[in-house]
Amino acid sequence: MGASLLAMRPHPAADGQNLRIAAAHLKLATLSTSSRRDVDYRLLDARLKQLMTKPTMVGLAVGVVENGRITFLQGYGETLAGSGDPVTPETVFRWASCSKGVAATMVAKLAEQGKIDLNAPVVNYAPDLKLPAGNEHKASVGDLLSHRLGLYRNAYDNKLEEGQDPSFLRASLSQLNPTCAPGTCWSYQNVAYDASSEMVSRITHMPYEQAVKRTLFNPIGMSSGSVSLSGLEESRSWARPHSVGKRPLPMTDIYYKVPGAGGINSNIKDMALWMEAQMGEMPDVVDGKVLDTIHAPYVVTPTERGRLRKFLERLRTAWYGYGWRSYDYAGHHIIGHRGGINGYRSLILFDPEKKSGVVALWNSNTSQPGGLEFEVMDMIYHLPFRDWLELSKGPNQSIATTDAEPENGGGDRP
Repeated sequence: MGASLLAMRPHPAADGQNLRIAAAHLKLATLSTSSRRDVDYRLLDARLKQLMTKPTMVGLAVGVVENGRITFLQGYGETLAGSGDPVTPETVFRWASCSKGVAATMVAKLAEQGKIDLNAPVVNYAPDLKLPAGNEHKASVGDLLSHRLGLYRNAYDNKLEEGQDPSFLRASLSQLNPTCAPGTCWSYQNVAYDASSEMVSRITHMPYEQAVKRTLFNPIGMSSGSVSLSGLEESRSWARPHSVGKRPLPMTDIYYKVPGAGGINSNIKDMALWMEAQMGEMPDVVDGKVLDTIHAPYVVTPTERGRLRKFLERLRTAWYGYGWRSYDYAGHHIIGHRGGINGYRSLILFDPEKKSGVVALWNSNTSQPGGLEFEVMDMIYHLPFRDWLELSKGPNQSIATTDAEPENGGGDRP
């Protein structure tokens, strides 16, 4: 970690401050076995090893935080099927839609500094975004971050995947018919959501990746964090994407072009550090006011319960905040997100009161590891065991998939 600090290159004006803050977080970056309280790590490791025997799995990295400290970091499988190159806690993966929480945190920090009004029209800060019926003058920044713009689901993702320019596509959204008035209905977005990165760049006067590194990643100590295809491929160890059948897939930069929606990369250790910051363990980087703003349950999302229906024994209401989902799970309020880009999947889920949770990254299109998050939360809450990973079931016996986000399917969508 000390070497990682030397490798950081934040904006010169923030260099000294970021290094001092990151140095103060060194303790949070180390593995703490003394903080283990609730999770059965021997069972967890055995379950993950069993998961890796499934024919759809290539590589997997998992991190657990208990009581605000990292208590488990482990890699399984390979970075490339058949290569023998092992996944370790240092292997870099793509976050896909878990990136949305980064964009929301950036915007909320700028709002705290008085540079953005979350209740003001989105057009004030992202002039490239044009909505149906001139609704960019009615939809607020908060509506953008909570997917309440009055657009149909994943508007123009197909055109983005065809190679069209995202700024042009954001302007072209005005040609659509509105599905509802802004702020009155929820529908997941990528092209529109990336207006958040446009806001950050315009206000900070720097590229989005530079702003994210300077403001969040460097002070947190996330030395592997990046927001570009080159950032992934230049990593010492990085996971290649695969199909469900373990077939290597070509790398694309499509969703790096909408970085606020799906452009983040990191290793599992840095994702665990990010989760610690979201738990409130780094108030010098992300304070409680920002966390309250982005984690608040702004809109109920009943379709999320339908998608996660195999967990309904314990999963009750589901909400969306600013770049984050939240749930009532067995009477506990938990926060998280999932992501999926063709060949990669990700998840983050935690209890902010207990300061405990789990992160996972894997490099194939299978959704099976999604049950991991609820197996870990069951251990944290001392609930009776359930085979949420469905390791005892055949491929045709699954109750329902736990996909990354409802727009995924087999396409390259975060």
